[in-house]
Amino acid sequence: MMLLCVLCCSILYAANKKEKEKDSRVYLIHADELFYERWKNNNAQVLRGNVEFEHEGARLLCDSANFFNETNSFEAFGHVRMYQGDTLSLVSDYGYYDGNDQLMQALQNVVLKHRETTLYTDSLYYDRIWNMGYFQEGGKMVDKTTTLVSDWGEYHTDTKMAIFYYDVTMSDNNFLLTTDSLYYNTDIKLAHIIGPSDIESGGSHIYSELGYYNTDKKQGQLLNRSTVDNGGRILTGDSIWYDGAKEISEAFRNVVYTDTVNRNMLTGNYGYYEEQTGYALCTDSAVAIDYSQRDSLFMHADTFKVFTYNKETDSIYRVIHAYNKVRAYRIDMQAVCDSLVYHQKDSCMTLYKDPIVWNMNQQLLGEEIKVYMKDSVIDRAHVINQAFSIEDLHHKNLYNQVSSKEMFAFFEKGNIHEGRAVDNVLVVYYPVDESDSSFIGMVSMETSEMRMFMEQQKLKRIWTPKSEGVVYPMTQIPPTKRFLEGFAWFDYVRPVSKEDIFVWRGKKAGTELKVQKRKEAPLQKLSTTPSVGMNTF
Repeated sequence: MMLLCVLCCSILYAANKKEKEKDSRVYLIHADELFYERWKNNNAQVLRGNVEFEHEGARLLCDSANFFNETNSFEAFGHVRMYQGDTLSLVSDYGYYDGNDQLMQALQNVVLKHRETTLYTDSLYYDRIWNMGYFQEGGKMVDKTTTLVSDWGEYHTDTKMAIFYYDVTMSDNNFLLTTDSLYYNTDIKLAHIIGPSDIESGGSHIYSELGYYNTDKKQGQLLNRSTVDNGGRILTGDSIWYDGAKEISEAFRNVVYTDTVNRNMLTGNYGYYEEQTGYALCTDSAVAIDYSQRDSLFMHADTFKVFTYNKETDSIYRVIHAYNKVRAYRIDMQAVCDSLVYHQKDSCMTLYKDPIVWNMNQQLLGEEIKVYMKDSVIDRAHVINQAFSIEDLHHKNLYNQVSSKEMFAFFEKGNIHEGRAVDNVLVVYYPVDESDSSFIGMVSMETSEMRMFMEQQKLKRIWTPKSEGVVYPMTQIPPTKRFLEGFAWFDYVRPVSKEDIFVWRGKKAGTELKVQKRKEAPLQKLSTTPSVGMNTF
């Protein structure tokens, strides 16, 4: 019985093997002419006219062929075509097909079509076992509106994945990608960037070494410190999400937004930019840096927003909003406030809610401070309501002080040279004897207006109209007269370095500036009851 089972298995195995061998043969279906000379044509059967082969579900046609029956292969000449189902076709001028390996070599004017994808080249190998075509002498793939060109590449018909290497370009109507390595899925229209790549999309230039781009949705996810450059405004981040259709970019982690035209930048851990409107946002450890001058200005806030106006005109300008715990540092100027707005059009920076500005040994504060820039250098400042200017004399706790309703400061080369105080001006001033630089005494004065002239950061001259005041010798100054009401030297709040802008230090309790409510003008009120003798209608 055992012997009989073994014999049956052997017979079945032989039958299956024979059937398999039969199925793996290349079959000649038709030829107008066939002749054979053993010692000619490399021992091949010569076929001419409407030649057709069939192998493993594929039809292969040509004008003429040399059929090598022993090696299960053939050479095809003229109008070579291979069809596999109704989704794949391969045409060329010459072809060699190996039935054992199911490998087709196509040469000259090669066109491989698979559904909506077409591949053009002059030399192609198509492996039917692995469902893969590959070229090594240059090729072009067209997929709807997308065109890919490279020196070397392969296309997998089962996964619809194309892999291209060396001088790769990918383009459509408004998009151009150049790289040396690219994976592209023609089914979901997703390009995978795996090497240094440049992308031109609309008015933007993108650089990335790792990322994904959907050619259908015009959306990209860029990794490994990629950049988006829009006319000199460059967005860089550890990762960037880019929507080409909406022209929106989002950057995450270690974000840097640089305006190379105006020489300023924003940094943070999250950035957002709209190309059409010019709107930008930066938050999470956000810093604004102005490096247009020799000394850069560093400014920190919880959030920065940039608005662009008249974007497509010659009168384009931007407005920057910074809010929540603003701190700024430059060697010659420091500032703190709750929120800030900078108008590029008039180069005006307005500080809101308890603002303080320092210049060298000068401290300026009020309800609102406007700082005007000229060629990126401070030109003048305007303090509105509860203005208070203090100069630290660095001598035995002495301070020159001026308080008024409004105050103006004018600068030259970044240094204050003139100050003006207007309305309800109160002054504490220590004049200096120029012969020995000693203090003469203390002047306590009240006036309606005052102008102060500075030289080398020192007060040299004061002008006032009619004023009332007292001069106290240095040894007879009443303690209650040394400081004006509301005096406070906020050295503990002042930023001392560009790193210190991240450390928020608020004013001590009770020293916060309380906004004074404006008084309204009295208005006449007309009675709604007609007076006696009044005509009514």
